[in-house]
Amino acid sequence: MLDSSSTFAAAQDLMRQRGIDGWLVHDFRGSNPTLRALLGGIGQTTRRVTMLVPAAGPARLLCHELDHLALAAAGQRGVRVDRHVSWPERDAWLDRELRGMKCVAMEYSPACELPVVGIVDAGTVEAVRSRGVEVVSSADLVQATVAVWSAAAVEEHARASRLVGATRDAMFEMVRQRLRAGQRVLEHEAADFVRSRFAADGLEWPDGPIVAVDAHTADPHYEPGADNPTPIVAGSWVMLDLWARVPGESNIFSDITWMAFAGARPSDEHMAVFESVKRARDAALRTAKDGWSAGREVEGWQLDRAAREEIDRAGFGAHVLHRTGHSLSPGPKVHGLGMNLDDLETHDTRRMLPGLGYTIEPGVYIKGRFGCRSEINVYIDPAKGPVVTCDVQSDLVHLT
Repeated sequence: MLDSSSTFAAAQDLMRQRGIDGWLVHDFRGSNPTLRALLGGIGQTTRRVTMLVPAAGPARLLCHELDHLALAAAGQRGVRVDRHVSWPERDAWLDRELRGMKCVAMEYSPACELPVVGIVDAGTVEAVRSRGVEVVSSADLVQATVAVWSAAAVEEHARASRLVGATRDAMFEMVRQRLRAGQRVLEHEAADFVRSRFAADGLEWPDGPIVAVDAHTADPHYEPGADNPTPIVAGSWVMLDLWARVPGESNIFSDITWMAFAGARPSDEHMAVFESVKRARDAALRTAKDGWSAGREVEGWQLDRAAREEIDRAGFGAHVLHRTGHSLSPGPKVHGLGMNLDDLETHDTRRMLPGLGYTIEPGVYIKGRFGCRSEINVYIDPAKGPVVTCDVQSDLVHLT
């Protein structure tokens, strides 16, 4: 559970820097995960909930009389909790609390440029604007609060990365030994092996992993299963994408992808794609590090563009199907609430702030033939800047 006072302080500092008077967090029946992430431990609500975090001073929250027990945790964490029954009472609360404010941030994205941020309905935004208040996006406020890694999360992520890396090596070695012994190994059996290792190490994972062979590697979200038993054989091109974390909603997933080949050397085309993906990965990381060192603001779209320019130069740009990376943050999902590396699916203008984490995972997918992805995890250390938190693949893993 987050400490509200320190969380709100980070948001308030950022609001003052950007001339924002308050952060208005609106939720209807659990529609806004940011509210729960900010407060932690709140129960199920049945009506609208609105919390205002001013640029200075204590936060206050308005809920329906029927929901106040579900929001008891907010009061225990220093948030003033007001109650209402009727809509005129709610309107009066908004009138009073927004009086004197010129600009508030909400979970809103202009033109829905960032759907992950655009949560609040248009009508609620209109209601705020009707009071003469400008509404801007809270995208970076969300980042600076609920997407930031705690010191404990940094340590637990490092532990998860060691264990996930060891499982990766163990799975490749299991396949290698089976192939050398002339024994059959199927994609879903290798995935079962990964899950058994995760369980033995006490890690948790929501789904996966991906173990894909040959044409299956051209599908970024392929799921191996017993209903489609596919063997790994001599000459197979293999993708392993696996993710897990130390249990706990405040902890961060380690999410990596490595490529392997069951033979001495794949085709020149396979190697050209592999090398282009590596160069793309390294270009995104280099752009992040150079920007940090120079004191420049770096936004998510810039890292995506740096990676895809490398792939374009290699002639594989038409085979890119997804953004270059996603946020890693506390919470139940592998894909977090912070900045994505994206100028393909969206134009992500969120800034690379200290304390955030993300993946870099460029991929090339030649439909019906094969694909390649290389994925690493990065943490923005407040003192050191971008730090890679996992092993980085430089050479293709050979399985024979």
